[in-house]
Amino acid sequence: MACCSSRMAGFGHAVPARRVDNAEIETRLGLEAGWIERRTGIRTRYWAEDGDTLSGLAAKAGRMALDDARIDRKEIALTLLATSTPDHLLPPSAPLLAHKLGLEKSGAIDLAGACSGFLYALTLADGFVRAHGRAVLVAAANILSRRINPPERASAVLFADAAGAVVLAPCPDRGRGLLSADLVADGSGYDLIQIPAGGSSRPFSLDLPADDFLMTMRDGREVFSRAVALMTETSKRALEHAGLAASDVDRFVPHQANVRMFDAVAGSLGIDPAKTVRTIDTFGNSSAASIPLSLSVANRAIAFAGGETLLLTAAGAGLAGGASVVVI
Repeated sequence: MACCSSRMAGFGHAVPARRVDNAEIETRLGLEAGWIERRTGIRTRYWAEDGDTLSGLAAKAGRMALDDARIDRKEIALTLLATSTPDHLLPPSAPLLAHKLGLEKSGAIDLAGACSGFLYALTLADGFVRAHGRAVLVAAANILSRRINPPERASAVLFADAAGAVVLAPCPDRGRGLLSADLVADGSGYDLIQIPAGGSSRPFSLDLPADDFLMTMRDGREVFSRAVALMTETSKRALEHAGLAASDVDRFVPHQANVRMFDAVAGSLGIDPAKTVRTIDTFGNSSAASIPLSLSVANRAIAFAGGETLLLTAAGAGLAGGASVVVI
């Protein structure tokens, strides 16, 4: 049975046990002390250890979100997992995640949207809830430390491992939930961030260099400028579609790619910096997981109040990105 809208009913997040301070990476790369924090805003991040799995990390975040929503597991009709680092190339990891969480009545599928994966999953989940009147678990998780090329400074200093999750539940109030979404893709920047080999175009082969199976960022400056432009423009359109101004935003929750990046976006939009949710200093850049992780951390610090307006935005590999306006 269709309902009027959806609402964010529960939040969760998880990180591995191992904390990695900047000094460890700066020493390995020969960087001066403080270089990483000055350039990125990152102080620490968490990396997986032997035995940690993507589905296990996502399950911890999902369990927290389900408990926070106080929802019966049987009410979850769909599980969406946004990830660039699934347990295996085949099968998808979402069915295993749903199994680990005891979601016996849920469909489950992976979404490979890189840094913007959570925004895409959230938009699809909202449509499902509106159409069917049933709850959805939206999880995003990555173990990027296993895909980092250690000598490559541009990516080695940024990426982290984490998971975040949100439960979307039916809501009769049309003024709550996802008010607008502006999603875009620019394939002209397809090769700016990539793992060159391992897909069907360049399958695994013993004669390929090992580095070709690790993540690389071809031009960090171009990624920065194009991501700022993409996030700014989609945020403007999302606000316009929602009939809101930047001053109406209560909390700005950007993808935690680089503090200079999302501060530039906030400045272009005219959003008070105090309204920006910041988790990058502690958790680094976990790609698709960074927005739901930030939502969960922010909710634990100061619980979201009914009627709060959130602006979410992200950009990443593809290039794919967008922005969403959500009312709690």
